[in-house]
Amino acid sequence: MIRVLLVDDQQLIRAGLRMLCDAQPDMEVVGEAGNGREAVSLAARLVPDVVVMDLRMPGVDGITATSRILADRPTVRVLVLTTFGDDDHLYPALTAGACGFLLKDAPPAELLDGVRRAAAGDSPFSPEVLRRLVQRAVRAQAGAARPVTGLTARERDVLDLVAEGLSNTEIAERLHIGVTTVKTHITSLMAKTGSPNRVRLALCARTG
Repeated sequence: MIRVLLVDDQQLIRAGLRMLCDAQPDMEVVGEAGNGREAVSLAARLVPDVVVMDLRMPGVDGITATSRILADRPTVRVLVLTTFGDDDHLYPALTAGACGFLLKDAPPAELLDGVRRAAAGDSPFSPEVLRRLVQRAVRAQAGAARPVTGLTARERDVLDLVAEGLSNTEIAERLHIGVTTVKTHITSLMAKTGSPNRVRLALCARTG
């Protein structure tokens, strides 16, 4: 059971997220916070597996709250869910320790997949955010990357679609294979490329 803490200053959004998460057999919403100060306090007391964190809130904002939560509980996974996908919000959130970054216009299935992936140690990102991260990383590492070798044709197909920012479900639909098969390929790709997360894996496709 994934223990989830919801953090958003809008009660209606928290209510919707609670209904969505509580309807899942593997999730339990253990608490809600309306601002960063409450989030830090509840995270210390409830020790959730995943904190779904808004960024713009009165008082203590989501970036500060993320940093404080992880300073006290480094094993907690903080998944940002925000309306603002610009670099001024993205990079400070990642610097604070957020494991992923989703936008509030994401489909419900993408959010639920993000919570599960965050709990499993993965780094979920909205496709457009992932593409921007990869583009920036490619520019920063231009000419310094080593080619990726030893991949099967299907692994190369999966790797290219990861670089496009597609989710596991979207990759499965595009390649006409099962989601479990996609996950198996991604696990193999991470092992072969030494990539600790999806962003680094996508970077391998762009530079290799």
